[in-house]
Amino acid sequence: MIRSGRVSEEWRTYRRLLGYVRPYAWRLGAGFLFGILFALANGGLVWVVKGGFDEVFGRGAGRQPGPMLIVAVFFPLVGLLRGAADYFSAYYIRWVGHRVVMDLRNALFSHMQGLSIGYFSRSRTGELISRTTNDTLLVERAVSTVVADLAKQPVTLVSMVVWIFLVDVRLAAVSLVVFPVCLIPIAVFGRRIRRNARRAQEHIADVVSILQETVTGIRIVKAFGMEAYEIRRFVENTGAFFRRIMRVARANVIVEPIIVFIATVGVSLVLVYVRAAGMTVGEFAGFATALMLMYEPVKKLSRIHLSVQQSSGAADRIFEVLDTESAVRERPGARPLRGEVREISFEQVTFGYDDAPVLRDVAFRVGAGERVAIVGSSGAGKTSLVNLIPRFYDVSGGAVRINGEDVRDLTLESLRRRIGLVTQETFLFNDTVARNIAYGSPEADRAAVEDAARRAHADGFIRAMPEGYDTVVGERGVRLSGGQRQRLAIARAITRNPPILILDEATSALDTESERLVQAALDEVMKGRTVFAIAHRLSTIANCDRIFVLDGGRVVESGSHESLLAAGGVYRRLYDMQFGTAGPGGAG
Repeated sequence: MIRSGRVSEEWRTYRRLLGYVRPYAWRLGAGFLFGILFALANGGLVWVVKGGFDEVFGRGAGRQPGPMLIVAVFFPLVGLLRGAADYFSAYYIRWVGHRVVMDLRNALFSHMQGLSIGYFSRSRTGELISRTTNDTLLVERAVSTVVADLAKQPVTLVSMVVWIFLVDVRLAAVSLVVFPVCLIPIAVFGRRIRRNARRAQEHIADVVSILQETVTGIRIVKAFGMEAYEIRRFVENTGAFFRRIMRVARANVIVEPIIVFIATVGVSLVLVYVRAAGMTVGEFAGFATALMLMYEPVKKLSRIHLSVQQSSGAADRIFEVLDTESAVRERPGARPLRGEVREISFEQVTFGYDDAPVLRDVAFRVGAGERVAIVGSSGAGKTSLVNLIPRFYDVSGGAVRINGEDVRDLTLESLRRRIGLVTQETFLFNDTVARNIAYGSPEADRAAVEDAARRAHADGFIRAMPEGYDTVVGERGVRLSGGQRQRLAIARAITRNPPILILDEATSALDTESERLVQAALDEVMKGRTVFAIAHRLSTIANCDRIFVLDGGRVVESGSHESLLAAGGVYRRLYDMQFGTAGPGGAG
């Protein structure tokens, strides 16, 4: 029962994979038709071989030039037909295989774009890259190889079996006894291939993860002198992958020698029988050719199970991602957010990652155009709180509302379209300055991009770059300083022109001069917008309308900068830690 269950699971995965083939049924059908033509040409080849050998080596050889001429003409014609059919069959089926891979990769990428932030925080980047690249490549080989063999080999096998039975029934029956024995090594090694192929893919995912981490974090690696450690870690994982993939290779390559040995035993028995039966040279040549042509179909059809085993492991990893549902989904009948943003409210909001609570009973209201700051010690839940507004995560309890509507009842596109975000970890794409600024605002023209850059105090350094706004900034903006990257991120938010602006440590990466310039730009940009600003530097949020102080996931204080200092609570303690008890605005 266990074995049959496993087999059915493997083929269920493979049948699901073949579902991606259905849109290209006509190309697949053409490949099958040419495969059948290839198989029939093999039958014609055996007929020509028999006739040719009888004409050349038979008793009446050379007496009648007509039959020999026919054989001489048909031999290359059959070869041409067989070759052309083989080419077109392989081309169409491989086209389908490569197209399925493209569709799978597109489906994976598209599906991942719809997954929640929480999924990516739990997953390794290298693992996802490996599933999108390496696993899909294994699937392509299986689709192309298996489908191509199913197109050509069964008809070839059947036609050859019919031929050898027409030549000699008893000899055919004896010869065919050998072929079922060839299935034994397939059954023995098939499950081993699937198990080791899946583990090999997991190891190559580890390799990709280490590569991705060390490339993006190369400055940290070098700064801490960890090159040797990373090399050792990489070598260990490539070694683990090598060992697993060699187990797959051993299981794959040992099958054919076993089948060849079994076949040679069968050929020896055939030769003994031919001698005793007194076959003509032509009959024996045709029979031997048919047996040789039978060998390839038997070998390839028996290896289909191995290919399915190997591809099923990779397909399982792909479908694991495709079957993952986003924790943040639009509700049925979700409505677009329309009109002006009049109010944002948190109503007894509770939130946690898995079972760990981060926010507890958070409740407050923010009016249109109001600038509020969220402060607190590390781990207080500041970023988690603002992440609930664009629904990067959903609340565990309570509700976040805009204009009285639960954000979970709004379409994600319309909600996020009304929000601008500048984070502490600035991310720029490996593209031009202009396209990075206009990212998320496809309607923005060059004039709007340049205006946003001027308001973010970025226009000066942009124009000083070799190609100005058309300069490519490098991966993650590596060719720019931290302050320059931050100002481009602020310009990107300005270009979007959102009514809601979230600033998560937006000035943290700036030097004193840049901070002053950008803070002035932010003060101007924040006018008329509802702003949520997270800051550790309390001096940057002193002129916000209200400040909410988080401690242990709760709002423990709220008010203006002056009133919170005068209250002498958590905010005052945070302020004194930064500036000292005799700092500006302090009571001494």
